Amino acid sequence: MLDDKIVDARVSDPTRTVLQYLREDLRLTGTKEGCAEGDCGACTVVVGDLDSNGRLQLRAVNSCIKFLPTLNGKLLLTVESLSRPGEELHPVQKALVECHGSQCGFCTPGFVMSLFALYKTQRTPSRTDIDNTLSGNLCRCTGYRPIVDSAHRMYELERQDEASWIRRAHRAGEDLSTDEKRVVDLIESIRSQRSLAIEAENKRFFAPRTLPELCDLVSRYPGAHLLAGGTDVGLWVTKQLRELDTVIYVGDIEALERVEIGDGCIEIGAAVSLTDAMKVICEHYPDLEELFVRFASPPIRNAGTLGGNVANGSPIGDSMPALIALGARVVLERTDASRELPLEEFYLDYQKKDLMPGEFLRSIRIPQPVAGRFLRSYKVSKRFDQDISAVCGAYFLELEGNRVRDVRIAYGGMAAIPRRAGACERALRNREWTAAGVHSAMKALEGDFEPISDARSGSGYRSAIAKNLLYRFFVETSANTGEQLGVYRFGR
Repeated sequence: MLDDKIVDARVSDPTRTVLQYLREDLRLTGTKEGCAEGDCGACTVVVGDLDSNGRLQLRAVNSCIKFLPTLNGKLLLTVESLSRPGEELHPVQKALVECHGSQCGFCTPGFVMSLFALYKTQRTPSRTDIDNTLSGNLCRCTGYRPIVDSAHRMYELERQDEASWIRRAHRAGEDLSTDEKRVVDLIESIRSQRSLAIEAENKRFFAPRTLPELCDLVSRYPGAHLLAGGTDVGLWVTKQLRELDTVIYVGDIEALERVEIGDGCIEIGAAVSLTDAMKVICEHYPDLEELFVRFASPPIRNAGTLGGNVANGSPIGDSMPALIALGARVVLERTDASRELPLEEFYLDYQKKDLMPGEFLRSIRIPQPVAGRFLRSYKVSKRFDQDISAVCGAYFLELEGNRVRDVRIAYGGMAAIPRRAGACERALRNREWTAAGVHSAMKALEGDFEPISDARSGSGYRSAIAKNLLYRFFVETSANTGEQLGVYRFGR
């Protein structure tokens, strides 16, 4: 659906992006292409789908890496949706004009749509909320101060023209309008139809709706690419120019979109978005909030999935070290069986996972927190927002008095896969949690990894940072921090 109308899009290439369709087919050129990899935000649109309560949920995503068929049964809103020629500007647009939030204007439509998503989901956002909302939109000439001013101003403007249904669409906590109910009904109607299957130009795209369908397709097409949010797979097409012959989209399978809490476990389905997954994880482990806020940007987190991040297995994926430190396990499924294994055992080598033919990731199981245990995860990168880690370290500690009963330490960016630091853990386990003990563990850490040098960091820097992050964890969790600090002299 585009705005409140069903659009029957004839798909000649199932890996054609939403951005290409908007600009080239519909001539809706307000949405721009900047980086074509989901970094700059010029392509931001808003996608509407039904949440677990059957209400319309609006979220900003990057159209440049989202394949068009993944919008089947969903609502699409672009900058043109907010006001048509002759209509009053939407409060978001009007605020940007009044606060001088645009100079060259190229990035402005993307800012409009990110702010529009904020406008629809929060009534009184803080400055931190606004900054986080805009972290996926890059401005090269205006500067962010007037744009932030616009984010405050848009709530002060009254909507004088009610010609567009989207102006009347609910804000957080409000009842659905008549037009919005109609949109919800249309989405439910499309969802009730049979599963989507497209074959065009020697390419196949399948969007099953049940786990048995998915099992059958993965068995029939063992070389198929499984697609969730497309925040990584999309780049294979837009940047690497790869041809994907068969794609199986898992985002329409309700069984993979569930979050279940019970029996000491948080189970997150493979198709649960990063936004929703991280919200649940942070409710139980609030110390991970900064890590997850720095994980890419809201449009990426809204589209990408935790299961996709785990299944991709990138050595610099920020979720895996924390999940490994927590003792997370993955549930793998195929037609005739399912199995479960610790997450760290899932990764065998660079881009090589312990997956049997016809097998796929169904869910991630995370232990619930227990009192008296500590967890931290730290990310080091060149930029605070929207950047790839040079090193990401995660630390789990259980003390018995001041003795280390259990410890799990994992790093990303230090090897070809996210990996535990076995020698470092052994140097700590069953010993006193003191600066001297941590110093010995830092030396042992040298034997766990042989990091490489690349564009993000040098090997020596990575090794030093990995040690220092461990010591930071000690400082934050030591009962006698002031007394202990003098034991270790930095640079020794």
